[in-house]
Amino acid sequence: QVQLVESGGGLVHPGGSLRLSCAVSGFSLTSLRIGWFRQGPGKEREAVSCISRTGGTRYYADSVKGRFTISRIIANDTVYLQLNILEPEDTAVYYCAATERPYCSLIRNEYEYWVQGTQVTVSS
Repeated sequence: QVQLVESGGGLVHPGGSLRLSCAVSGFSLTSLRIGWFRQGPGKEREAVSCISRTGGTRYYADSVKGRFTISRIIANDTVYLQLNILEPEDTAVYYCAATERPYCSLIRNEYEYWVQGTQVTVSS
């Protein structure tokens, strides 16, 4: 059974940065595709980024390209999402999710394991 523990949310000013962490247990990171999603106030949950099981493929939503970076440290069984140049529109609950499916995809329904989510608020 895959277990995910997320951390790193908080309040930040516009233009600031945060790093979210998603610690994985129960499975090796090399056996899992990890995705990041978010749900803003009054909005549907949307995909942000994903990293493939090999780590060789990474996708980003157009709205975060050039500002967010997904990475992982196998030894720590942790995937990170670095959020830079944050905007008020990035305010949302952020979720990491996992699946054993190969490759990298931003399709929400392909992920079977989800974390409870962490709040990111961008405000002056």
